[in-house]
Amino acid sequence: MSAKSEDAELPRAIVIVGPTASGKSDLALRWATRFDGEIVNADSVQIYRHFDIGSGKPSAEELARVPHHLLGTFDPHAEMDASIFAELAIERIREIEARGKIAIVCGGTFLWVRALLFGLVPAPPKDESLRERHRQFVAERGREALHEQLSGVDPASYARLMPNDFVRVSRALEVFELTGKPLSELQQAHGFATPRLNARLFGVAQAREELHRRIAERTLGMFAKGWLDEVRDLIAQGFGDTRPMASVGYREVHQALTSGEQVEISALAEQVSRATRVFARRQLTWLREQPVHWLSPEQCNTETGWTKDGPSAT
Repeated sequence: MSAKSEDAELPRAIVIVGPTASGKSDLALRWATRFDGEIVNADSVQIYRHFDIGSGKPSAEELARVPHHLLGTFDPHAEMDASIFAELAIERIREIEARGKIAIVCGGTFLWVRALLFGLVPAPPKDESLRERHRQFVAERGREALHEQLSGVDPASYARLMPNDFVRVSRALEVFELTGKPLSELQQAHGFATPRLNARLFGVAQAREELHRRIAERTLGMFAKGWLDEVRDLIAQGFGDTRPMASVGYREVHQALTSGEQVEISALAEQVSRATRVFARRQLTWLREQPVHWLSPEQCNTETGWTKDGPSAT
């Protein structure tokens, strides 16, 4: 989304998106350092406290280099969704802009990014009785069975959502049960056409083989940093059933540690890498419809074309 005259009064930001392990965080740090910017996290796992290694949170040295916002902000049991994030992020962006800095939004949770850019579909408020019924259904029959219910009432949401994503599957069913209309139909009617942010979207274009290599390398690096011990501690603290524990990577490690079987790091790392590759493909599918200025890794490592107003699209 390029800057237009009608967007002049909107808060401004650079938004860095892309599949997991593509190099978003490195690019955000580089540009924040170059342009005197501050980073606003848009990752739905990094926003929670204690989920550090497996979410790829910045190191202490990186945090010291550049101010970060909405990072490790919430307790893992706290309610958090796209609408809450969008309002918090807009507030942080306005504060950054008021200080004369550039806000750089960075993260791979694209529902959150879309909510920040365009707002959310008008939909009924949550119904706790319906959600409890869904939780009981899952306890008795499993998440895949709940996901299968979507196929008959909202095929588009059924195809888009993963069976393990209980929160979003439950919400899609909840919207249909309350309105008689599929959530996907409401989303299509909304159109996400009215911007809330004067933003430009950038991404790092990695070749498929290179992205897979980076995913595998990053996964092994997380285990080397003590990811197993981190998840053991999280389970011991009572965070085993929280939303961030159901995310890609944490879900597989949690299942391995609670299976009662001996954990083989190499096999588990391959399982996590495989799930992450699937997740990355889904991210890229979503991004095909977005006005992203894709930069090659070489472009990300040079200052050619940069100005005081931010990086150019070429």
